[in-house]
Amino acid sequence: MNFLDYGIIALYISGMLLMGYFMREQKSGKSYFVGDKNFGWFTLLLSTMATQLSAISWISVPAFVGLKVAGGMQWLTYELAVPLAMIFVSTVLIPTLYRANIVSAYSYLEKRFGTSTRLLISTVFLISRSFGTGVSVYVVALLLESVFQIQFWQTICIICVVTLVYSLKGGLKVVVYTDVIQMFIKFFGILVCLGFALYNIGGWDNFMQHVDVSRTHVINFKSMGVSGDSFGFIPMVCGGFVLYASYYGCDQTQVQRALAAQSLIEVRKMYLLNGIVRFFVTMTYCLTGLVIGTFVMMTPELKAAIPAGQPDKMMPIFILNYLPNGIIGLVMVAIFAAAMSSLSTTINALSAVTMEDFVTRVRTLTEKQYLAYSQWAAVFWGLVCIFFAFFAGNIADTVIEAINKIGSVFYGPILATFALAALTTRIRTQAVNLGLIVAVLVNLYLWKFQPQVFWFWWNVIGATLTVTIAYLTSPLFTNRRADVVVATSGPVQIWTRDTYFLIGFFVFIVVFCMSIQYWF
Repeated sequence: MNFLDYGIIALYISGMLLMGYFMREQKSGKSYFVGDKNFGWFTLLLSTMATQLSAISWISVPAFVGLKVAGGMQWLTYELAVPLAMIFVSTVLIPTLYRANIVSAYSYLEKRFGTSTRLLISTVFLISRSFGTGVSVYVVALLLESVFQIQFWQTICIICVVTLVYSLKGGLKVVVYTDVIQMFIKFFGILVCLGFALYNIGGWDNFMQHVDVSRTHVINFKSMGVSGDSFGFIPMVCGGFVLYASYYGCDQTQVQRALAAQSLIEVRKMYLLNGIVRFFVTMTYCLTGLVIGTFVMMTPELKAAIPAGQPDKMMPIFILNYLPNGIIGLVMVAIFAAAMSSLSTTINALSAVTMEDFVTRVRTLTEKQYLAYSQWAAVFWGLVCIFFAFFAGNIADTVIEAINKIGSVFYGPILATFALAALTTRIRTQAVNLGLIVAVLVNLYLWKFQPQVFWFWWNVIGATLTVTIAYLTSPLFTNRRADVVVATSGPVQIWTRDTYFLIGFFVFIVVFCMSIQYWF
């Protein structure tokens, strides 16, 4: 890297800070978290996708496909359940939450089940999301330090401090619009890497002659994920449906955008297109990894430069050695953008949950006080993420795998809780709390003592246990909320034109993935 690369990074940082400055005005306290509720589907789509494509994904997905042992294009099976999950989210969960006119997704649970359910899930969200985000930033900073010789503390400051500063004053509005810019930067960065990889490899035909065909297999219909195996079709679709339905429909980082949309029509468009566009973006990441991985196998000096057992260094080392100055700076900006978009979303969501689920419960605030407290909450959670990023060194090597699994411990039970709230009127508060707690404990048992069960199954097991226990034990409890019908729920219309379209797209991507191995 030279002065040109550092200049491009400095220009990007300045642009982000300027956006935060010019979008600092808020019409009300709650507009800090949901904007002015005037976002359209296109803006929300890009913002949502930007938060999903984290810096670790930007680096690790290509490495998994191109270099990791037992990796390859089977990564695409993570995407199979997304269209099906979007059906449930857009027809059942989000309409219910949107009509409730809320800021925190978890406040709806109090309307249906009571304080205990709301605070239980809110606390889980605050702890797990802040911890996971901080450790993720740590890993990215460590990786960039080892390859690009950027000091660890400098990387943390660029990612965490700059993100905190620009998102502090602007709230969700600046988070969303910076996400849009960062999404374009990230996708442009991966296309640049793909283009230079093909150029260095000698073109598409040369790539086709040297590609490892075993890495082009996507779908495994034989694996059931119960014997230490993974990536089977059934567990990826069933577990993926629960995971993505919970992530998009119950996780504050994603729901907050839907609540900021100008109408339910815009929300449904956003989820429909997310169920489609996301697959092609991930496909581009996978193809980039396959091309660069092939180039690595063809180039002994590049292969030797990548430490054994550390495939995640493939992308940074390729960028540093095979991209020209200036372009290196642009791609570095893409990596920083990937980290910043995820972090800014997390900070805003954490502060929203803190304010709505904890602070306003014990204190009545004016609009001015609400905004001030919200910004202090954002500072607090930003510092928490920075703390984890700086001090995760002793545990990060083992925790990163845990972060990828921890969502599956909770996503199933949380989805079941929201579904019971939206679709039933007779389930008792104590029963759903009992089901949620037991399901989480069972998933933790599977994690610790039954490692042969693929972690995608935890989502299904957790959701099934929560629903079953809630129904079986409800007659044993009484509470005054049991017969309350939440008026904001409205009719559930699942079989819409969008539903049929998403089902058709699911069939298409299954066939598409099955055919990939025959192209090579």
